[in-house]
Amino acid sequence: MVGCMPPTDGTLRVHVIAGPTCPVVSDPPDPACADGPVDGAEVAVLDQGGGEVRMLVTDADGQASVSLPAGRYTVVPQPVDGLLGTAPPTEVVVPAQVDAEPVTLVYDTGIR
Repeated sequence: MVGCMPPTDGTLRVHVIAGPTCPVVSDPPDPACADGPVDGAEVAVLDQGGGEVRMLVTDADGQASVSLPAGRYTVVPQPVDGLLGTAPPTEVVVPAQVDAEPVTLVYDTGIR
């Protein structure tokens, strides 16, 4: 087709986890104490100008995704009840026509 441009959207995926989940860290690590998914975490997706493009909400597996035009974005985790602080903002690049590697955001449970 004349004048058709290929799609330039890619997929941004986030994975939100929280840890530690046990008060004592062992060596080797206990699989039962692995960081766990955060259900219902909100993550703002901002464009390069700082404007909110989308607000994502994680599922029971701590995951969320959105199709976005290729480019640079900042993901900004929002506070979650019961967890200390928030994971830090993270800059990401969404490549065209590709699912980017998931961005892992880690919250602190406060367990010590």
